Amino acid sequence: MPFTIQEKPDGLTFKIRVQPRSSRNQVAGIYGDALKINLTAPPVDNAANKACGAFLAKLLSVPKSSVTIVSGHTGRNKQVMVRCPKSGGGRDFIKKAIMAWVSA
Repeated sequence: MPFTIQEKPDGLTFKIRVQPRSSRNQVAGIYGDALKINLTAPPVDNAANKACGAFLAKLLSVPKSSVTIVSGHTGRNKQVMVRCPKSGGGRDFIKKAIMAWVSA
């Protein structure tokens, strides 16, 4: 199944695969139907989840509070929601930025 971004009333959701304890924070391409993200944070005490939200928020130029892990809090496979309004063009910008990571 290919990588997809789902539109919800309050934002966009997509799947990620997190690799904690990496040498640097980076988007590392596609892993199955998910976006692979390498993080330097360890997978203990919610550190990797917090680092993941902060990293994605920085890349997408949105507040940290706009990025939420919807499911997969204790595993490597997660579903993320980026809260953004349908109007104003912000949603299109975020979709294009995410798809640029997929094709890179």
